[in-house]
Amino acid sequence: MGKFSGCLLASDYDGTLADSHGRIPYEVREAIKYFTGEGGLFTVCTGRTKQGFHAYDPELINAPVLLANAAMGYDFKSEITKYVTGVEKEDIPVVEYIRDNYPGLGIEIYSYDFRSCVINPVRRNIEHFEWQSIDYEIVKDVPQDMFPAVKIMIHVGEERCMDFQNFLSGINLGGIKFIPQYGEFLELISLKTDKGKGLLRLADIYGIDHGRVFAVGDGANDVTMLSSAAVGFVPENGDAYAKSAGDVIVSSNDDFAVADAIARIEKII
Repeated sequence: MGKFSGCLLASDYDGTLADSHGRIPYEVREAIKYFTGEGGLFTVCTGRTKQGFHAYDPELINAPVLLANAAMGYDFKSEITKYVTGVEKEDIPVVEYIRDNYPGLGIEIYSYDFRSCVINPVRRNIEHFEWQSIDYEIVKDVPQDMFPAVKIMIHVGEERCMDFQNFLSGINLGGIKFIPQYGEFLELISLKTDKGKGLLRLADIYGIDHGRVFAVGDGANDVTMLSSAAVGFVPENGDAYAKSAGDVIVSSNDDFAVADAIARIEKII
């Protein structure tokens, strides 16, 4: 029995586990190996989909990865989808309503079976797919066979982000919710899921007491994960949403945030 046996640690990827260059620093890698070597379970809980998450490393991650803000649990080792909680077909009319009333907004759809498409793409949508090395199709209609969709992303631009969120708050979204953001993309996911629910669902699968569940995250989509964990750690570079939900501020992602969190967990347990 190692000192971290019975502990689960989930980390966001971009801005948390990875540094500003998109790399996992050596110091962080060694800290994670120490954590898992002493019996801990480590995973990533990310907004990225499977087709956009290329950082799986069996030397570091020893539990299913929570993808698309935990709409999907996927075991990369066995290549098995553990669960999907996506936007269902009955909510396609909501997506069509947004498409018809905001034709200038590019709508990205990510399916349960790892396909991707975009409606009314703008330059930033194309750059977004290319940045993640994701193959995609440009379509006019919402493809029903891509549902349940693990997430839908809409490029609204930073200048319109708050106004568009106010618009969404005023309409019936059915089984969909949006994650409050300051940035240029807005994410729509199933009302039934979030990172916090996914984190505790994973803990229950492994029989881990919720009092030994820890999380690290830097953004608005990490708020529920940080709140659901026994202790939520936020890197110094985290946004206001994350810092309001977390318990402890750790060093920035460029100064080994996850390694700092592991050192603090060791003192807590």
